[in-house]
Amino acid sequence: MTQPRLRFVNCLDSTGLHRMAYWEWAGPGADAPVLVCAHGLSRQGRDFDALARLMSDRYRVVCPDVVGRGRSDWLRQPAGYQIPAYVSDMVALLARLDVEQVDWVGTSMGGLIGLGLASLPRPEGVPSPIRKLVLNDVGPAIRFEALQRIGTYLGKPARFASVAEGAAYLRSISEGFGPHSDAEWLALSEPLFREDGERWKLHYDPAIALPFAAVTPELAAAGEAALWAAYDALRCPTLLIRGAESDLLGAETARQMTERGPMARLVELPGIGHAPTLIHADQIAIVRDFLSS
Repeated sequence: MTQPRLRFVNCLDSTGLHRMAYWEWAGPGADAPVLVCAHGLSRQGRDFDALARLMSDRYRVVCPDVVGRGRSDWLRQPAGYQIPAYVSDMVALLARLDVEQVDWVGTSMGGLIGLGLASLPRPEGVPSPIRKLVLNDVGPAIRFEALQRIGTYLGKPARFASVAEGAAYLRSISEGFGPHSDAEWLALSEPLFREDGERWKLHYDPAIALPFAAVTPELAAAGEAALWAAYDALRCPTLLIRGAESDLLGAETARQMTERGPMARLVELPGIGHAPTLIHADQIAIVRDFLSS
């Protein structure tokens, strides 16, 4: 079975350099277009193995571990765990890949990174870094109650006797991901753990929770205004996938996203909340059809 190659790129932050890891799936040729798949808040690039494996017949697929997650470095200053810094890292990644444009699939936080990248100001005549954008269960308005739910477990110390025990814990806090077989869930979960002596711990820096915990309703409202402005500035074709039971992306926000800015094409997935995992054939087909249209 095809496997990705682990690579690294140096990125700049306020204290110096850090390395961001990314998983690269070889495409059909040297000139194949690039598809970047960006994960959610506490996830990592191997979330997209199923999608990448099927899309690599058309694309060179690149799945970064956003800094503080997976194989990437942890920041010396946790205040850097914010979307603008992640966007800056992705600019460095695109330079490393030597491409001017990519297609982008972003789940939750990964979608906000794509939104930020696509809406960056640029000189007249310079194309957007993103040719087509897939936003997976995220938009400019994020329900504060969902942020509170995520805050109940994000960054909390946890150690597990086995990966299977850890996977069961993740399943208990990820009901919104929808139905998965035991084998599917274990495949999604295994890359999320590191050995810690005789036990296992989650892969990410617990400090990613610090900026997240500082978000108040007032800050969230200000951020929403900025995100709507960025969304309205988009000109790239955009697909919005929404879990019909999502507690993070409301139905009214999704409807507005089809009527303003890039006027996203909306697909809702019944029986799923936040967020679709994009590992099942029907979900992959939605992404594949949009990117090839």
